[in-house]
Amino acid sequence: MITRKEFLWQSGAFTLGALILPSACAIGGNSVKKELGIQLYTFRDQMMKDPKGTLEQIAKIGIKKIETARSKKGHYYGLTPQEMKSTCDALGMKLVSGHVHLDDQWKQTIEEAVASGQEYLICSTMPTNGQTTDNYKKVAEAFNKAGEDCKAAGLKFGYHNHEYEFESHNGEVLYDVLLDNTDPDLVHMELDLGWAVVAGKDPLDYFNRYQGRFPLWHLKDMNMEEKVSTEFGKGGLDVPLMLQNIGKSGVKHIFIEQEEYATTPLESMKYNMDYMSKL
Repeated sequence: MITRKEFLWQSGAFTLGALILPSACAIGGNSVKKELGIQLYTFRDQMMKDPKGTLEQIAKIGIKKIETARSKKGHYYGLTPQEMKSTCDALGMKLVSGHVHLDDQWKQTIEEAVASGQEYLICSTMPTNGQTTDNYKKVAEAFNKAGEDCKAAGLKFGYHNHEYEFESHNGEVLYDVLLDNTDPDLVHMELDLGWAVVAGKDPLDYFNRYQGRFPLWHLKDMNMEEKVSTEFGKGGLDVPLMLQNIGKSGVKHIFIEQEEYATTPLESMKYNMDYMSKL
């Protein structure tokens, strides 16, 4: 028989657990939070100078997933696709995704991605100019075709937004035009949460209206006045709230990206990882 003191302690612990666990489960859903990734544009200068050494530093702070970005030295910073994969593998990281352009080198881009073993090719900028619904519908057609190309090669195609996609034309939000005119099975959206809030949009609205359409995120806090990225908790993005809505978004891979820093990319990323560990 337990004592009254033991009963009260256990009851209190149970009540506390009931309050804590739902939030913790939501934040840790699908183990996404435990396997945080990074967009290497965060370390763009360092990757150009010493890609392998920089990846070693990134691995040491607990990063588990890698997303590359096109550079003057190619998609893998002067390394071959195979070297990029083997370096990440040796450091306990997985090369998941890469930012690319949809251009006349598209076939080679696909071939390199297959050789690297990555899962996603993410178009990082609009392939044609024109902030009109007609242009965005044409781009949607091109994205569907690119999605078919990737699917045939065993890859997945997606698109990463900035701020300008949330402008409107003829009463329609252009980003919505992309979502409405692309096949969810072929075009996987990587939502940059920072650029969305800077544009005055609520990511939760998109999670509710287009559930499951965002298998990749760029988790980026933003200084709302200067419209530049900052460390988690210092800007206008409610990071904990975003993480509590992982299920609706359909996110499988979260990549932290920070383009501006208080001191250095590594120090900012250490700060961000510490912030995430305390949630």
